[in-house]
Amino acid sequence: MGVHNVMEDVVRDTLLSYKNKMNLTCDCEQCLSDISALALNELPPRYIANSKYSPYVRATHEADMQGATTIIAVIAKSAALVSKSPRCEAFALKQGQ
Repeated sequence: MGVHNVMEDVVRDTLLSYKNKMNLTCDCEQCLSDISALALNELPPRYIANSKYSPYVRATHEADMQGATTIIAVIAKSAALVSKSPRCEAFALKQGQ
């Protein structure tokens, strides 16, 4: 029996939807993963044991305006932290040129 944190999907989808509006220093996979990890550490997990329940859990977050706003705010905060100090090779290469 496997479990899955649906919040990972919510954060990933929200980050991809808003990344162009966040003025990211770098949007490579490493930086996006760092942003997601920081955000997920601040948000409560929503685990499911059966994937058929994923749409229900996602819908509760999308319908709850305060919850959706909180998720966006946490992602924006995480994006600002990562943008201040990216750890990726892509940014290091950009700086070296």
